[in-house]
Amino acid sequence: MKTRAMARTVVQPAGISDEWKCWIAENLILGSHPETLAGILIKSGVVARDAHAEIHAALRSPYLQGVQRLHNRLAKRDWVLGIQSQLNRLAPEAAAIPRRERLSVQDFLHQHYRVNQPVIITGMLEDSVARREWTLESLGRRFADRMVEVQFGRNADPDYEMNSIAHKRRMPFGDYAALVRSSGVTNDFYMTANNDTQNRQALHELWADVPALPDYLTGERAGYFWLGPAGTITPFHHDLTNNFMVQISGRKRVRLIAPCDTPRLYNQRHCFTPVDGRAIDLQRYPAMAGVPVLDCVLAPGEILFLPVGWWHFVEALDVSITVSATNFRWDNDFYSNYPQHHDF
Repeated sequence: MKTRAMARTVVQPAGISDEWKCWIAENLILGSHPETLAGILIKSGVVARDAHAEIHAALRSPYLQGVQRLHNRLAKRDWVLGIQSQLNRLAPEAAAIPRRERLSVQDFLHQHYRVNQPVIITGMLEDSVARREWTLESLGRRFADRMVEVQFGRNADPDYEMNSIAHKRRMPFGDYAALVRSSGVTNDFYMTANNDTQNRQALHELWADVPALPDYLTGERAGYFWLGPAGTITPFHHDLTNNFMVQISGRKRVRLIAPCDTPRLYNQRHCFTPVDGRAIDLQRYPAMAGVPVLDCVLAPGEILFLPVGWWHFVEALDVSITVSATNFRWDNDFYSNYPQHHDF
């Protein structure tokens, strides 16, 4: 069947930039009333005639109608996710993160890993070299001259996690350990997984001190080293793999939100949300009302299983040393199918 192209002259209203057009389209798809959007445009300096003409053109656009169909599909997916979210709120008292002493491999697999549920495992680290010997003083002496990478200048940047590359600084490990010891409570600097490329080699002997946990993990030693003062904060985000958070020393407060509540977390960029885990602002983020948040304090010697997709906020209550691990015995490749474009 042949088709015939139709040529038509399109008159573009003056004063409407491409950024405004994207804004109009997005807000129409999200359900904003056309007159409300026109009023905002007019207040921003757009001529009233042009504002109404542009919104009218957008409403008639077959492109916008196609996007509306995709939006409807996403709304259906949000509805499916919302089923579990709604059921979770029926028994909030049952949502506490359980602590299990030396959890068996079969119970871990079937009750937590397979069904994507967090758990705190206790009793697995008592005899480890890391628990017995790792202190700021001992590590500072042992690796004094090793050059390591640390995140600095976090307090001046509200998006320090998204901008982590800009905050990298190298220094001798002994100097960093001394800084942590003398700093008091601060979030301005922190050695994190974002510094792993440099630090894995610089501190490679550390991995021999950490229990291999063969019931749960393979022998490839895929993990990260975290060291910082009391007050360090990792904002709400989700990971693209299952993770073990192995707490060697110090305590950490951890807040978790189930993946089924992702549609209510204002996730506009990659795996991050602007929602502040220290104090969730319901006036600014009203969709967060009623979202169950699980709280726990992870003590030294405990292991928190963070299932893939679970949002988590972490705050160090003391000088803290943590090792995270991702080398589970079971399939942990959830990042290969992650969306290639991270602007949501």
